[in-house]
Amino acid sequence: MLNKEYPSFFINKRQIGINYPTYFIAEIGSNFDGDLNRAKDLIYLAKEYGAEAAKFQHYTAEGLVSDFGFKSLSRIKSHQSNWQSSVFDTYKKASLNKEWTEELNLTCQEVGIEFMTSPYSLDLIEYVNKFVNCFKVGSGDITWIEAIKFMASKGKPILLATGASNQEEVNRAVGAIKEYTNEIVLMQCNTNYSGSKSNLENINLNVLKNFQKLFPDIVLGLSDHTPGFITVIGSIALGARVIEKHFTDNKSRNGPDHSFALDPKSWKEMVDYTRDLESSLGSGIKEIESNEKETVILQRRSIRAKKNIKAGETIKKENVNFLRPCPSDAIDPSSFKDIEGKELVNDVSEGDIIRYLDLM
Repeated sequence: MLNKEYPSFFINKRQIGINYPTYFIAEIGSNFDGDLNRAKDLIYLAKEYGAEAAKFQHYTAEGLVSDFGFKSLSRIKSHQSNWQSSVFDTYKKASLNKEWTEELNLTCQEVGIEFMTSPYSLDLIEYVNKFVNCFKVGSGDITWIEAIKFMASKGKPILLATGASNQEEVNRAVGAIKEYTNEIVLMQCNTNYSGSKSNLENINLNVLKNFQKLFPDIVLGLSDHTPGFITVIGSIALGARVIEKHFTDNKSRNGPDHSFALDPKSWKEMVDYTRDLESSLGSGIKEIESNEKETVILQRRSIRAKKNIKAGETIKKENVNFLRPCPSDAIDPSSFKDIEGKELVNDVSEGDIIRYLDLM
């Protein structure tokens, strides 16, 4: 990037920021399917295929959703319309046993991958604090300022997802975090989890440009639920350096999060494409690159004699051509006006370049 100060900070020992490799978070979420050993297997897979963090969610159904409230909704269901059980029962079945937290954290340490989670109650924020090096705020809690402040008060980086929110709500949440820390990842997000290709029309990656203008002192990211990873590549080109995607070993398994998650093969492709993209972004300074210096000679035109020109004759437009190649001692066409009408001190053969040392 251009030579200026950009925000960066550490999650554990990994530096995060625009000038550092993109940080990939494998959102395991509920894809462990109620099985501790399966959760541990997914941690190993996430590490093997290029993730740097394995993320879970800490909540209880009773502390997250109102069974009465959801049963009272007659029409508004979105992606939840495909769930086979009630919203309450689905969350209850998908929830993580908090007693597994220490073992999952130890597994992550053994594997060499960061343990992360989104805690969805004040008690759980306090409980997971000793296990995490940062907090992730889920999009649905962007208006629960009390919880956001409680997380931020722990003095650790905050990853803030912004799905289904407007700019005013984002500003308020960011302002609340900044009362305690400037170590923030602001993540564009869309919270339609249907996995439909049409969701690409609503991911609105250009919001990242606006975030960068409004919050130049924080790191950008993407919490993504669209199919594939084209949006990931696009977001990185726009400045995102933290990516969260759901991760599974088998997209066809039953469960609320499997269908729109990436499997190991797709995850590795995403990481590999990202590393290729990162290597292509460059410094942002327009200059002749090291691998194209020879092509300056091969592809640029030089001023050449259209016929034999004798010493003592003057340079005229009708006596020259502008043709490739352009050796280092040649004169390029942009400088013709500087030499037009000048007298030659050396003979120049037809087809040869005219050099400054040939001129009086």
